[in-house]
Amino acid sequence: MEQILAKRKADLADRRAIKGLVLRVAVLAAVLALVFTQGFLITQVRGQGMFPAMKDGDLCVVFRTPAMRLTGQTLAQDDVIAYTHEGQRYFARVVAVAGDEVELTSSGNVTINGAAVGGDILFPTYTRGDLSYPLTIPEGCVYALGDYRTHASDSRDHGLIPLDRVEGKVITLLRRRAL
Repeated sequence: MEQILAKRKADLADRRAIKGLVLRVAVLAAVLALVFTQGFLITQVRGQGMFPAMKDGDLCVVFRTPAMRLTGQTLAQDDVIAYTHEGQRYFARVVAVAGDEVELTSSGNVTINGAAVGGDILFPTYTRGDLSYPLTIPEGCVYALGDYRTHASDSRDHGLIPLDRVEGKVITLLRRRAL
């Protein structure tokens, strides 16, 4: 009789251990789902607008805007962002934030608050779209340009980018064109 009771106790302990393991796995899965739906975005780059920094087919990890707010981070000049415009995702480099004055010169140069920027950008930056320069960036917006200025769709085409359309900041890049 004691052997039967000992076996039942062992079986009950095993079932409890299995239930505990299943519960832990479910909690871990829920936490990972939350992190990767609310904290990070993994997406593929389309187009050559950020060439050579990002190329068509590269995968990038984006730290989402709500998670940035939660951790107290803000966007700064030179951050590469993912943003949406009319339902399509774009990537661009922040060149100016709220309070900055942007000027695109007739020679194709960009100046922010009177200082030239983009010394490592090989392509000229000419005006397009409806914006008139010099332009002061209002609160709640950023001005962003693609690195491959002659092929990029950016603030020159879409206007100022409201922060609510910024999906987040690119934090890492995975080259995968040859896979």
